[in-house]
Amino acid sequence: MRWYHYVSYFFGGAFLVNFVPHFINGVTGHRFPTPFASPPGQGESTALINVLWGLLNLVIAYLLLGRVGQFNIRRTPQLLIAAAGGILMAIMLSQAFGRIYG
Repeated sequence: MRWYHYVSYFFGGAFLVNFVPHFINGVTGHRFPTPFASPPGQGESTALINVLWGLLNLVIAYLLLGRVGQFNIRRTPQLLIAAAGGILMAIMLSQAFGRIYG
């Protein structure tokens, strides 16, 4: 595998994790911060914007994980690099949203 496959899988894991809070808040009708709010990342966007933003994150995750190289969840190095991206994103999100809601 080429080095950029691992970079793609790392960011694919990050986008996959970022999909979750936006989509869940959107489908449950709750407002939640997005980059489109005012101020970006702190103000809250509508539920519809969150659903759309979550779905865009899911599409990007699919493209990075499913269309770059030959991602195989059974290959430990590939799984670990995607998980590392997801875990790092989860930590960053918890810190960012903890400042807003904590």
